[in-house]
Amino acid sequence: MEQKLTKLQRIASISDLRERARKRLPRSVFDFIDGGAGAGHTRRANQQDFEKYTLLPRVGVDVSKRDLSQSILGVSSSLPLILAPTGLSGLYYPKGEILTAKAAHQTGIPFCLSTNSVASMETISDAVPSSEKWFQLYFLKDKGLMSSMLTRAKENGYRVLCITLDLPIQGKRDQDIRNGFTVPLKLRFSTLLEVLSRPTWTFNFLMEGGISFGNFEGHIQKDSHRSIAQHIAELCDASADWNTIREVIKEWNGPVVIKGILDPEDAKLAIQAGAHAIVVSNHGGRQLDQVPSSISALPKIAEAVAGRAEIILDSGVTRGTDIAIALSLGASACMIGRSCLWGLATDGQTGILKAIEILRQELDTSMALLGVTKLHQLKARACLNLS
Repeated sequence: MEQKLTKLQRIASISDLRERARKRLPRSVFDFIDGGAGAGHTRRANQQDFEKYTLLPRVGVDVSKRDLSQSILGVSSSLPLILAPTGLSGLYYPKGEILTAKAAHQTGIPFCLSTNSVASMETISDAVPSSEKWFQLYFLKDKGLMSSMLTRAKENGYRVLCITLDLPIQGKRDQDIRNGFTVPLKLRFSTLLEVLSRPTWTFNFLMEGGISFGNFEGHIQKDSHRSIAQHIAELCDASADWNTIREVIKEWNGPVVIKGILDPEDAKLAIQAGAHAIVVSNHGGRQLDQVPSSISALPKIAEAVAGRAEIILDSGVTRGTDIAIALSLGASACMIGRSCLWGLATDGQTGILKAIEILRQELDTSMALLGVTKLHQLKARACLNLS
């Protein structure tokens, strides 16, 4: 008798996970993940611009054994992949950040915790003590609080500091404004209809006893129903400059990643400030619309960096071929945010593992059919499709 496939086994792509997540989450929560700034041009371009590149296969090569591992900031990763910092993961699925960290540890890749996580950095460290953990930092107005976060991260085993620079203020996200999205969710008639139509998510949400920003425990008022823009405006420091960045890098005294770079000159300044890696990113198209897609910005940044720092590509990665193109154009690894969150929202840790496995299989297939057995051989295998 033919064995019946589970719903998760029938999922073939990241876009399948996205569709399944859309059916499981309240609309305003789904839109918070899925939406971009303004009209969403950059949000869409992050994915669409990968289509402008063509991969060139070679044949007659023994590709029976392929190695997908990569050294990322001195630590071996099973894939050229990092789970990106994503705020409020615990809103999309119970204990979202813990499950994400566990999935990363299980698959042997780094996990980066957001400043704006639901679970605190201590909670994550207790749950997954020996994993490769990074901590993402926004610049805060409260310098004492920011310094204490650095100390806490060090003490709790976060090896790498990821400084995100592209959020001095919150970008204008039309969908969140239309939906009246706040943390915690403010129950109004439209929101009530949303949550009632998603009984599994609603039950889980109620069982969790509410949502808050775990790393800010004791520093912000609970149940204040603030928009994310209000949260950022109240806490984040828009005056931070390269002098501030250098001070934080010096205080951290460990591996540092600078995230949110689109201009080659900023990449040079980041290296001068002491960054060990650059993340080419436009915050998933969630900050300013009409800026370059990350993949289109990558080649010039790789040229400017010229091997002086590692380069990580973030924003728009949904296929294994996307990873192959990014590595061909000068990246050493990719970060995934939404692709991971669709898996999380679909089926928790199992869903994240599914997302990672989809990308692993697609990258592995791409390497075999391109005629390469190691990641460095992908160099210059992608070119712009001028036809």
